[in-house]
Amino acid sequence: MANGKRDMASLRGKSVLVTGAGKGIGRAIVEYLSGLGAEPIALSRSPEDLASLATAFGCRTIQADLADADATRAAAREALPADLLVNCAGTVELQSAMDTTVEAFDRTMAVNCRAPLIVSQEYVRPLLAEGRSGAIVNVSSISAFIGFAEHASYCASKGALDGLTRVLANEWGRHGIRVNGVHPTVTLTPMAVKAWSDPQKAGTMLGRIPLGRFVEPAEVAAAVAFLLSDEASMINGVALPVDGGFLAN
Repeated sequence: MANGKRDMASLRGKSVLVTGAGKGIGRAIVEYLSGLGAEPIALSRSPEDLASLATAFGCRTIQADLADADATRAAAREALPADLLVNCAGTVELQSAMDTTVEAFDRTMAVNCRAPLIVSQEYVRPLLAEGRSGAIVNVSSISAFIGFAEHASYCASKGALDGLTRVLANEWGRHGIRVNGVHPTVTLTPMAVKAWSDPQKAGTMLGRIPLGRFVEPAEVAAAVAFLLSDEASMINGVALPVDGGFLAN
């Protein structure tokens, strides 16, 4: 942590909009960035989570359901101005491909891919108008690369998010705005507990991770902070696995 704070001093005093900040990876990102001296703006649909964040970290909070496109755009505008952006909000529906419903698919795509586009549009608009640089990190998943059973909507949404990340990196990188993705393996969050509660299923997954364990939310937060910082000033359009070597196995 001490070295991280020294190496990422460029984040001190920067305002960072973090979606999906209420729980799991999003909350860990808020905590990590606060520890680096940044000023997170926490966006979540849960008023209870937002109240907890405000108490714990003194950060500004905004409530919105990112499945609603209009509410997403309004919340993004309310959050501005922001120096940096982390699109972390995500949802998952455990259904086989045959049983995946239109409603579940549409909601998953709306939260996991459409909302990052909308929030990014609103974040970048003033930067382009004023000629300022910036950075966006989209929290994706190794599910963008692997077809996990019962994750049809989720895998599709993360693959779509990766495509979006590359387009934004190409278009906005020309204006000094970097866009990157981080791709955790199973991370010990409430969502992971829901998806990987079966010991047999979890055991199979752990067997494919050379480091032999799942990811801690703070480890994902550290990768996000690095990509936001000036230390990553020449990194744009990457998909960074935080997976203990899963994709190398």
